[in-house]
Amino acid sequence: MSGWLLEPLRHGFTLRALAELALLGVVGGVIGCWIILHRISFSAESLAHAMFPGLVGAALLGVPLLLGGTVGVLVAGLLITLVARLAGESADTAIAVVVTSLFGLGVLLALSPATPPGVQSLLFGDPLAASSRDLLMTAALGLLVLAVLWRSHDRLLAIGFDPGTSRIPGLSPGLAQALLSTLVALSVLIGVQVLGNLLVAAILVGPAATARLLTERVRSMMVFSVAVAVGAGVAGIYLSFHARIAAGAAVVVALAVFYLVAAGVAALKASGPPSGSRARPVARTSADVAGRSLVDGAET
Repeated sequence: MSGWLLEPLRHGFTLRALAELALLGVVGGVIGCWIILHRISFSAESLAHAMFPGLVGAALLGVPLLLGGTVGVLVAGLLITLVARLAGESADTAIAVVVTSLFGLGVLLALSPATPPGVQSLLFGDPLAASSRDLLMTAALGLLVLAVLWRSHDRLLAIGFDPGTSRIPGLSPGLAQALLSTLVALSVLIGVQVLGNLLVAAILVGPAATARLLTERVRSMMVFSVAVAVGAGVAGIYLSFHARIAAGAAVVVALAVFYLVAAGVAALKASGPPSGSRARPVARTSADVAGRSLVDGAET
C-alpha cells in the first residue's frame, strides 16, 4: 500500500503536476463559487472556447498566451455584438454561433498537419508536462485573481444575489460582471495548459457545484470547493499514474465522482427527518445582503 502511495512521489513530473493542480484547485475552487453564485457557468465555458483561436495563434507566433487569450476574447465580444445586431439574433443565439465557430477555427488550426505538435496540448492539456516556469506563472496569476476577489468580496456578494437593486458606490453591477469575467478569463489561462481548452471549465464549475450541494454558507462553500478541486487533482494524478490514462481526463473523472457522491449525500439529507437546527442560509434578498455581506466578507 505504501508503495502505491509513494511511487508517484518519486518522480519530478508527478510532483510538479500535483503542485500545479493544487494551485489551480485553489484558484478554480474560489472563483468557481462566484461563477455559480452569479449564474455564469455557461458564460465561463463559452469564454474558454471563444479564446481558443487566440491561444493557438499565440502559441504559433511565440507570443505570451495571455496576449493571445486577450485578443481572442476581444474578437469574440466584437463578433457576438455584430451577429446580434446585423442578423437580429438573440444574445444567446449570437453567443452560440460565434463561440462554436471560433472554437472550430481554433481546433482546425491546432490539429492542422503543419502545426507543431506542442500546440495540440492547448486542446487536451497535460498536467504531467508542467514545468517550474508554469508553476511560477500559475502562482503569480492565481495570487492576482485571489487578491482581486478578496478585495471585491462584499460587492460581488451583494450584486450576485440582488443585481437589480444592489447599487454599491464604486462598483456597478455591469462593472462587477466585467470584473468577474476578466478574472474568469485569467483563470482559464491558468488552467488551459494543465487541463486543455476542452476540460478547463470542469475545474472552474465542478468543485463549486459540488460544494453548493453540501452547504448554503459562502465561506463553507469556498472551503469545500477548494478541497474538492485539490482532492480531484491528487486523485486524478494517482489514477493516471497507476492506470496509465490521460491525466487531465482522470482529473475530470474524479471531479465527476465527487459531484455524484455529493449529490447522493444531498439527496439523503433532503429525504431525512428535519433537524432541530439549521445552518444560516446564504443571503437571498437585498435586505439579507445588506446585513450580512460584511460578515461573510470577514468569514472568507
